[in-house]
Amino acid sequence: MESGRWDPVVHEFGELLGAASALERIAGRELERRCGLRHAAFEVLLNLSRTSSNHPTMGELADRLILTSGGMTRLIDRMENAGLVHRYTAPDDRRRQLVGLTEAGQAKLAEAVAVHTETLRRHFSGPLDDDAHRQLVEALAILRSHAREELGTLH
Repeated sequence: MESGRWDPVVHEFGELLGAASALERIAGRELERRCGLRHAAFEVLLNLSRTSSNHPTMGELADRLILTSGGMTRLIDRMENAGLVHRYTAPDDRRRQLVGLTEAGQAKLAEAVAVHTETLRRHFSGPLDDDAHRQLVEALAILRSHAREELGTLH
């Protein structure tokens, strides 16, 4: 089949993936350039800030961020060496390692959220008028919900 004869939805989906990929690269570049923080480390800090009273295990963090356990261990090692997180043994199960934010990690997160917000306002919502932005956000929420429901039926 000629590429010009493909169903337009194939091209449309490619536009979505291309936009998401480019925006993620822009956001990651700005976090690294302005905060010295890789995007994956930013995601760890965000996740830890959401669970401050219940520190997650290394495995839980790896699952949330779709990383291998080895990849998560290396990332947490670098973040711990930078003073952003602390790792400790779970009191009820010595086999589990928990991770929490340090004060330096909280400060770095605050700095990074400000940079990330500015970047997203400029490159994600900025090019769209208010109505187009609202419609995009609503459409993405519908697609995400539908995809999660479909993924739930696969298990």
